Amino acid sequence: MIDRSRLENIVREAGRIALAAWPGAGHAVETWEKTPGNPVCAADLAVDTFLKRELGRLLPAAGWLSEETADDAARLDKGLIWLVDPIDGTRDFIRGRTGWTVSVALISEKRPLIGMLAAPAREEEWIGISGQGSWRNGKRLQASDRKAFAGARVPADSLSKEDRDLQMVAKPNSIALRAAMVAADEADLLATLRWGFEWDIAAAALIAREAGAAISDAFGQPLNYNKRDPRAFGLLVSAPGIHAAAVERLSERAVKLTR
Repeated sequence: MIDRSRLENIVREAGRIALAAWPGAGHAVETWEKTPGNPVCAADLAVDTFLKRELGRLLPAAGWLSEETADDAARLDKGLIWLVDPIDGTRDFIRGRTGWTVSVALISEKRPLIGMLAAPAREEEWIGISGQGSWRNGKRLQASDRKAFAGARVPADSLSKEDRDLQMVAKPNSIALRAAMVAADEADLLATLRWGFEWDIAAAALIAREAGAAISDAFGQPLNYNKRDPRAFGLLVSAPGIHAAAVERLSERAVKLTR
């Protein structure tokens, strides 16, 4: 069994490394674009390097897949793999906003075993353990139990015309933190209609699931991890009572966008 205390200390230290470079604390940050519209900063790489070294020492047999590391196909032969986003929500990080987190998940045979988010700018630590539950700052989480789709709280900056029966709540840039909001009953629904990567969602999806939320892709299908193509179309995290309605609302749009 993995040493949970060591893992928590590693992820916590990764959060401190990021916080020490965060403009919101008055620090200068070096940024550039990996591709047009896809920003990265020096802190992303520093955190990635730290986590790759320390998690490798913690569990030498595990593979590695991270947003900021070149993919190695050898991971596909591993029963265990670390899925890491060194800073999820880089745009908020660069702008000095608090909506970012360090995201780490351990995957076993395509299913998450443990997931942790360190959000030091918000003074938050989130952890989920398969079959045991999830917690924020030591307090056990219980997801929303909403039954009516209309009026559901969704973290968003704006809503399309067909979704204006929903209620907007504050939206951090980090998709992991938005999923965690459902786990904490601060939102009822998170839904995306775009391709996303496993490292963005693995830790938070486990945290939400262990809090009782329903999790799927935009078509209502289960999420799998450590795939050759580490993407899924859409992420849907919701109160279980509105999940079917959310899939019905999104699936036709998802089909059109993936044709």
